[in-house]
Amino acid sequence: MPRIIGLTGGPPRRAGPLRASEARSNAVGERKSATIAIYSVKGGVGKTTFSANLAWCSAVQSGHGTLLWDLDAAGGSAFLYGLEPQDTRLAEEVFARERPATRLIQHTAFEGLDVLPADESIRALDAQLVKIGKRKRLAKLTEELSADYPRIILDCPPVMNELSAQVVRAADLVIVPLPPSPLSSRAFDLVVREIAGNTKRHPPILPVLSMLDMRRALHRQAYETSPNWPAIPYASAVEQCAVHRQPVGALAPQSAATQAFSRLWAAIEKKLDQRG
Repeated sequence: MPRIIGLTGGPPRRAGPLRASEARSNAVGERKSATIAIYSVKGGVGKTTFSANLAWCSAVQSGHGTLLWDLDAAGGSAFLYGLEPQDTRLAEEVFARERPATRLIQHTAFEGLDVLPADESIRALDAQLVKIGKRKRLAKLTEELSADYPRIILDCPPVMNELSAQVVRAADLVIVPLPPSPLSSRAFDLVVREIAGNTKRHPPILPVLSMLDMRRALHRQAYETSPNWPAIPYASAVEQCAVHRQPVGALAPQSAATQAFSRLWAAIEKKLDQRG
């Protein structure tokens, strides 16, 4: 099973305020740009929640210019920031007709954090990518956008197709949210096999337990099976993000969920710093 050096797991700890030095520790020094994909082969595992909240950590905790790129036709990432597509059938044209992606980008209420929303046209994107035959189109686009956004977070659709294969080619790190279940390890192995089968060299793949509730026996069993995996707790504060359309770090800054996402992002940055 792939391992990520410097990433630590553990059940959620009691929340406490981040020291200013900790909150901004990753903003110091020159850093390479990076694309982080949040990916799962199934829906309902917290993928969009991860994407929206890790993007917030990147911009606010680390001080990076950050682009949250929604590649899921459901459009959840943009919704969580109170945004909607400004038009229809434009997201697909970024790939198929090379419409400038910058024309679709919208600002959020948080400095340094922008969103490229999805729309219904994304549903037809896989067929378009196969038709045009540009296997590294997404990688080219993220490389161009990285000049303005040192961190790009991809909220990926829950499928394995040409688009997800392009995501793997573009990403520097793949985060896989997994619900706490005795089958979590098996599900993660399936994702690894699928990703490895689509590219000879794939980026590091990190499993993260999502919606972990240590009061439940099956969740404890899942955690005990993979104690070194990072974990994000089940929390009402996270559920309220969709109601208030804000990331949990802004909505409930002292919550256990905010602290868990902050620790996960700090570990992601540490891994990215280890690249050659």
